[in-house]
Amino acid sequence: MMFSKSFGYALRGILYVSFVGGEDRKVSIEEIAERLGVPRYFLGKVMKSMVKAGILNSSRGKSGGFFTNENTLKTTIIKIIMLVEGQEYFNSCLLSLHKCNSSRPCPMHDKIQLFKNNLIGMYSQTTIGDLLKENMPDFIRSIAIANDAIR
Repeated sequence: MMFSKSFGYALRGILYVSFVGGEDRKVSIEEIAERLGVPRYFLGKVMKSMVKAGILNSSRGKSGGFFTNENTLKTTIIKIIMLVEGQEYFNSCLLSLHKCNSSRPCPMHDKIQLFKNNLIGMYSQTTIGDLLKENMPDFIRSIAIANDAIR
């Protein structure tokens, strides 16, 4: 159960905009891509989906960019997972043998189901705001590729 690059880009992009931008500063896609060290066009598609879902806002033009809204800090990690990965992320077989379920379980199904349920609960209770509230400057800086990327 590993997350895709798309999920990583989405989460890191939202965190970066929330940390350096806010509602009063628009952060350009070029800045986000450069600071996070990710492909600009791929990141643009991911961030556009976050805007469409209401997690972030954006504006076009020379002084445009991404910025937070009243939903950003309240957004749960599970919402981002579902937007990017889909429900299939939690339904896939850990061993990749087949689609397993309680009526046709793989050898690991019952053992991993409790773990999956706990993860879903944790992701459902953790918000973007929770990640930013932690007094962990190294965590915040770790989403960028350069130590001075987040000021």
